[in-house]
Amino acid sequence: MKTLRKFLVAGLVIWLPVLATVLVLRVIIGLVDRTLLLLPPGWRPDALLGFHVPGLGLVLAILILLGTGMLAANLVGRRVVEAWDRLVHRIPLVRSVYSGAKQVAETVFADGSTSFKRVLLVEYPRKGVWSLCFQTSSELAEIQGRTSREVACVFVPTTPNPTSGFILFVPREDLVALDMSVDEGLKMIISLGVAVPRWKSPAAAAEAAGTRLAPPGGRA
Repeated sequence: MKTLRKFLVAGLVIWLPVLATVLVLRVIIGLVDRTLLLLPPGWRPDALLGFHVPGLGLVLAILILLGTGMLAANLVGRRVVEAWDRLVHRIPLVRSVYSGAKQVAETVFADGSTSFKRVLLVEYPRKGVWSLCFQTSSELAEIQGRTSREVACVFVPTTPNPTSGFILFVPREDLVALDMSVDEGLKMIISLGVAVPRWKSPAAAAEAAGTRLAPPGGRA
């Protein structure tokens, strides 16, 4: 029974990631393929080819993004975007959602942005209990003025769904920076803490570097 259990677990370890990857890709491709509905019925690949080719929606989505970016990069395109922004800001409910989404996109994708580029530890929900979090903003003029503290805004995601969570304004001295990347942090959260990234302490890394640089006699 122990041998059978060993083989069963080994099979699950191989097939579970494969099946999960296939299912996620199918969902993503299915959603992106819906962009083909933007084309007139006679121009859709299904009508032209006579059969369905998965993934063509992704190609169309990339072309739309590239075309929009090229349009917005020139003078005429910038004026069109500015006119569109002014129009949207006149619509009461839409302007709140649009402005918030645009500010998030500009902040996250800006070249010099620090949003979601650092993984930190914060004592939450109480002292002595640590949670993974991601820095989202450090320009908090009013909050820093009101609290008289140098604080940072961090996002504490829930598991296994990291798209929901809490935002906390934490003094910088109470945050612990980690060496793991954002991707590694997300993997750890999604896997319920099972996928722990490998880490080599600074002392061990320095010792390993010294060993590699040492001459054959053993002296640095």
